[in-house]
Amino acid sequence: MRQIRQSKKLSNVRYDVRGPILVEAQKLEAEGHRILKLNIGNTAPFGFEAPEAIVSDMVHHLPDAQGYSDSRGIYSARTAVAQYYQQRGLRDVVVEDVFIGNGVSELVGMVLQAFLDDGNEVLVPAPDYPLWTGAVSLSGGTPVHYLCDEENGWNPDLADIESKITEHAQALVIINPNNPTGAVYSEQVVRGLVDIARRHELVVMADEIYEKILYDDAVHHHAAAAAGSDVLCLTFSGLSKAYRVCGYRAGWVMISGPKEVAADFLEGLTLVANMRMCSNVPAQHAIQPALGGYQSVNELIVPGGRFYEQCMLADRLLNEIPGVTSVRPRGALYCFPRLHPDVYAIEDDEEFVIDLLRAKKLLVTHGTGFNWPDPDHFRLVALPEPSVLEEAIGRIADFLATRR
Repeated sequence: MRQIRQSKKLSNVRYDVRGPILVEAQKLEAEGHRILKLNIGNTAPFGFEAPEAIVSDMVHHLPDAQGYSDSRGIYSARTAVAQYYQQRGLRDVVVEDVFIGNGVSELVGMVLQAFLDDGNEVLVPAPDYPLWTGAVSLSGGTPVHYLCDEENGWNPDLADIESKITEHAQALVIINPNNPTGAVYSEQVVRGLVDIARRHELVVMADEIYEKILYDDAVHHHAAAAAGSDVLCLTFSGLSKAYRVCGYRAGWVMISGPKEVAADFLEGLTLVANMRMCSNVPAQHAIQPALGGYQSVNELIVPGGRFYEQCMLADRLLNEIPGVTSVRPRGALYCFPRLHPDVYAIEDDEEFVIDLLRAKKLLVTHGTGFNWPDPDHFRLVALPEPSVLEEAIGRIADFLATRR
């Protein structure tokens, strides 16, 4: 019989956070092993629950959420998002500028499908959240990776971005706070990124899903504020992380800047939104009480709060391992440590994390899975309670002791 093969559009698409390493973990689980999974930033398995007010409000609206909504989202959710940005200085944002989606992931795909033609280039950070690279490729575009500088707190290398812009470049992706590095960009850096977009007439696509998860003196600066009225900016965010509702799939994209020059693109985005009918309607009802209510995440990100304490603990324990350095995260939920090549001669980091998985029953994600060019990093999710983190990083230390 004829072999049924995957589409060639997938030839350059990877999502290693849930790729071969997870398949290997599932095989081990089927054999009866218990695997500690620190590969995905899923809050629920680690005891983080949604705020009760959000759950109650969503349940209250279930009788009204049985039919399709407007493809762009219910009015109350879009209003809440628009008001959220208005309160942060973006006073020109209105309800019509907001699209609700099944998480940021769906919206990234929708936007890129409506925006890209074959061969268009999109500048994406390295390391990145791999959805961006995969979605650009799947939409017919070409991801061009600009480097973030580990020795400079994982800030983007602005000169490297400039050197990689060609006549085919159409957009610049900014992930701030950054996944996987935990970097939070200063106002100066954000303005520098947007100025590059301004000079080269690029659309800014700002992934700000971790904007509320900040540590110590870190301050988040919206790219849309720097973009002003002359740079089209698409800001992606949602409830998954800060409100601990990953499974609700409630996210949004907000369009700001010179929308009059983007009328044709926005018509295309509306078409794509219409084709999927609408996003999950019950979860849309969680957006207004989340953004308008008590911000319980604030208790988690200060000293004594679980997000803060666990990220700082993970960073400290990783740095205590010989030949390992980790840049202290200033936001998000991860550490992205380096395995120094002069100590650990790793040629294939995916093979390395699979070996770690088999030996220690611990699942992390290799650095090249985030489109980092060298096989010398991995990402660890810092969501388990301290005792579990200590056990997990102890297993990593024991394993690395055999690899020096």
